[in-house]
Amino acid sequence: MSQPIRVRFAPSPTGPLHIGGVRTALYNYLFAKKNQGTFILRIEDTDQNRYVEGAEEYIMQALEWAGMTIDEGVQQGGDFGPYRQSERGVIYKKYANTLIENGWAYKAYDTPEELQSKRDEIENWQYDATTRDTMRNSLTISEEEQKDLESKNTPFVVRFKIPTNQTVEFTDEIRGKVSVETSVLDDKVLFKADGFPTYHMANVIDDHLMEITHVIRGEEWLPSTPLHVLLYKAFGWEAPNFAHLPLILKPEGQGKLSKRDGAKFGFPVFPLNWNDKENQEEWTGYKETGFLPVAFTNFLAFLGWNPGTEQELFSLEELANSFELERVSKAGARFDYDKAKWFNQQHISKQSNEELAQLAKPYFAESGIYINNEQFNDLIDLFKERITLVNELPASSAYLFAPVSEYDEKMIRKKWKPEWSEQFENLTKKLSELNNWTAESIETCVKEFMNESGLGFGQVLPTLRLAICGTMQGPSIFHVMALIQQDEVVNRISQALPMFTELKNETK
Repeated sequence: MSQPIRVRFAPSPTGPLHIGGVRTALYNYLFAKKNQGTFILRIEDTDQNRYVEGAEEYIMQALEWAGMTIDEGVQQGGDFGPYRQSERGVIYKKYANTLIENGWAYKAYDTPEELQSKRDEIENWQYDATTRDTMRNSLTISEEEQKDLESKNTPFVVRFKIPTNQTVEFTDEIRGKVSVETSVLDDKVLFKADGFPTYHMANVIDDHLMEITHVIRGEEWLPSTPLHVLLYKAFGWEAPNFAHLPLILKPEGQGKLSKRDGAKFGFPVFPLNWNDKENQEEWTGYKETGFLPVAFTNFLAFLGWNPGTEQELFSLEELANSFELERVSKAGARFDYDKAKWFNQQHISKQSNEELAQLAKPYFAESGIYINNEQFNDLIDLFKERITLVNELPASSAYLFAPVSEYDEKMIRKKWKPEWSEQFENLTKKLSELNNWTAESIETCVKEFMNESGLGFGQVLPTLRLAICGTMQGPSIFHVMALIQQDEVVNRISQALPMFTELKNETK
């Protein structure tokens, strides 16, 4: 029987979750669900100097909004906790001592000033097999000197002792066979002087103890993987399967996408709003911009993966059923915000009116608009094919709730003829006398008027739309009129026609 699939998303709470991190979480989640596995959230907070208040909560909220249910984690618990690295210190110290005892690691007492002096003296200097014998560490000093340093509580770090003249090999699920010579690797710090392990140490220990079967992470961690493979060897453990995901590239295709690119080009790079108190900056998220979670995950999934079919629109469940690591690209994926909005528009049009109404209500409330549920569903039905972002609904439908403040004067001059005034006054009277104010009865009334007046659709409907909405853009004018109170529609037409005539006369 094969080992159950267990994957983890292990972010550091050093700031908001960038969409590159969300995509890493998404691929882990999809892989777990495809294989009936377990999706774990582990908070890697060993770098206390970079800890940002609120970042951990932000990460959890972002995953929840995107629909990624966590099976084990800080809030959910599980059999392999604690799931916050800062609470696992005793575990790491034990394993650090094990490495020292079996010769795979050593204590280094070099001060930061001594290390910097070496870097200043020698270009590209690194602490490795060729330089460790010249430094102050447990490999070069006597036992007496070491005892003396420890009696004085001299700070030290624990470094990994990279073996010489070896080749480290592993297979990456995306990139294939990877081979690295140990001569290019340095003796990385495993345990810091502050008593916390580094990412490398804690990462490997936690993945082993939590029985992680597949490590799916960004390609920036690929250069660290040979060290991790050696650590597994040093502990006598079997390494998990590795898969390193391609970068998400800037819109122009060169370089890794950053938060500054979002500010430069005007698109979000975080899933939710983030208030950077330290730098006094506010960043808008995809949620607040008006993206549906399903569209967000659909778009992200396609940044580096494809299903091998023509299908583009997927629910989260459909993505999970289709996802395969073998179809993840090695090459970086260029970020395309227009494509993101296309995904959103497509998913908006597929949403039920009731679901979309619930998502849209906060945006209407912000605009000071409160309408009943029945009206809301009718409004959604009219406008959802015409918006790209959910937060566009209040502005797109503003003329339903307030008199028109601006008119498309160019179209008025093009479409309106003053000699129609008397005929349209007759139409206004007919509309005011309608007993049943529905889209169907309004349409019947207008068509009867056209038969009597000899005016056609191309003459009547643009005039009505301009008078009632101020613009030529929008859904069925009959349905729009039905959503506005009858006396308001009549009043708008009556007030607009003289203004149309005045504008038209100005052009003569």
